[in-house]
Amino acid sequence: MPQPKYRKIAVLGYRSVGKSSLTIQFVEGQFVDSYDPTIENTFNKMVSVNGQDFNLQLVDTAGQDEYSIFPQSHSMDIHGYVLVYSVTSMKSFEVVQVLHDKLLDMVGKIQVPTVLVGNKKDLHMERTFILQTAVEVFKRIILEMEKVDGNAPSEEKKCAVM
Repeated sequence: MPQPKYRKIAVLGYRSVGKSSLTIQFVEGQFVDSYDPTIENTFNKMVSVNGQDFNLQLVDTAGQDEYSIFPQSHSMDIHGYVLVYSVTSMKSFEVVQVLHDKLLDMVGKIQVPTVLVGNKKDLHMERTFILQTAVEVFKRIILEMEKVDGNAPSEEKKCAVM
C-alpha cells in the first residue's frame, strides 16, 4: 500500500463568497449556514483519489480584495489553490482574477494547480447537491496537482464545469 501523499491546498477569494462553507462541507460533510468572518483556519482530511490516498491540509483563508497584499504564507509549501467567487457578485469575480495574477507573481511559475469555483450560496433549494460538488472541487484540485507532478494523464480540456 503506497504512503499517503501530503498536499496543502489554499482556499482563496473575496469576503463572503463561501470559502469556509465549501471547505467545511468537504471536511465535515455538512452545510454551515452562517458564522463569523474567517481569520484563517486549517483543516485536515484524508481522501482517496484513483487509488492513491492523500493527506490534505486545507487552509481556509480570510477574504481578500484587490488591494490585499498577497501573504507570502499563501505561496510557501502550497501545492494547489481553490479560488472561490460568488456568481451573484461581479466584484468577487474581478477580485479572483487579481488574486490569480498575484498568485502567479508570488509563486513565480506559469502553471500552478488551480481550480476556479463559482459559488452561489443563496440557492437554498439546491443544497442537496452541494456536498457532492464540494467533494468534486477538491478531487479536481488533487488531479491538477498530480498532473503538475507528472503523475496523472494529461487531459485535453483546460476547464471543467460542475
